[in-house]
Amino acid sequence: METVSVQGVDVPALGLGTYRLRDRTCVDTVREALELGYRHVDTAEFYDNQRAVGEGIRSASVDREDVFVTTKVWRTNLAGDDVLRSGRESLDRLGLDYVDLLLVHWPSSSVPVGETLDAMAQLHAAGLVRHVGVSNFSVAQLREAMDASPLPVVTNQVEYHPYTSQAELLDVCLTHDLVLTAYSPLAKGRVVGDDRLAAIGERYGKSASQVALRWLVQQPRVAAIPKASSRDHLRANLAVLDFELTDEEMDRIFDLGGGLVGRLRNRLGL
Repeated sequence: METVSVQGVDVPALGLGTYRLRDRTCVDTVREALELGYRHVDTAEFYDNQRAVGEGIRSASVDREDVFVTTKVWRTNLAGDDVLRSGRESLDRLGLDYVDLLLVHWPSSSVPVGETLDAMAQLHAAGLVRHVGVSNFSVAQLREAMDASPLPVVTNQVEYHPYTSQAELLDVCLTHDLVLTAYSPLAKGRVVGDDRLAAIGERYGKSASQVALRWLVQQPRVAAIPKASSRDHLRANLAVLDFELTDEEMDRIFDLGGGLVGRLRNRLGL
C-alpha cells in the first residue's frame, strides 16, 4: 500500500470510509477490505458503527499493528473532560488498545480548540492515541489548531474531489507537512457519469471513478477514503494504485474544479 509520509507518520494513501456502513455489512466490509490489502480504516463516534468496525478489524487475518485506524470526536464532546470520556468510550466500542489517529470531527463555536487538543494530548500521553488531527476545518481554523495543539496536527480531513477546489488548504498542507485526507472523493457518485474522466480512463482501462481517485492520490500530501461495500468496488478502488496519470491529464481534471493550475501546480511538483 502506498503511503503519504508527513512529520514521520506514514498514512496509507487509500483508506476505507465507513460512514453509513452498519452492523454485519460493516463488519464484513472492513474484514474484506483488510484482506484485499487496505490498511487504513476511517470511522467516528457519530457514525454509530465503531463496534462493527472493531469486529471487522479483529476478524481479518491482518495484524492490528499493520492497520491505521482513524476515529473522531463529535462536536458535542469537545470540552476537555468530554474528550477524555469520548476517546476512551470509542476505544471500548472498537475493542482496541489505541487508535492511530484521533480527529476533531467538526470545529466548535463554543469550546476553544486548544482545550480539545490539550485533552487529546492527554489521551496520547496515556498511550491511547498515537496522532491527532482535525476534520472540516477552514484554513484559518486549521492554523489556529496548529498553533494551539501540544502535538503536531497530522491531517485535516475535508471533502475533496474533482469538483471541489482545495487550493489554499493544499498549499498549507505542503508548507506545514500535513495530509489532506479527502472524504467523499467520488463526489457522492457524481464522477461516475463524467465524460471527461471516462475519456481519460479509456487509455488505461479504468473507470471515471478510478481516474478521480487516482487524481487525488497522485497529488503530494493527499490521501483518500472512499466508501465501498461490495468486493468489486473494494477491488476497483485498490486498482487505482497500478497506473499513473500524465501531467496533461492531471491538469484537465484540475480544470473541472475551476482550474487549479499555475502556482499550486508548481507547488505540487506536477
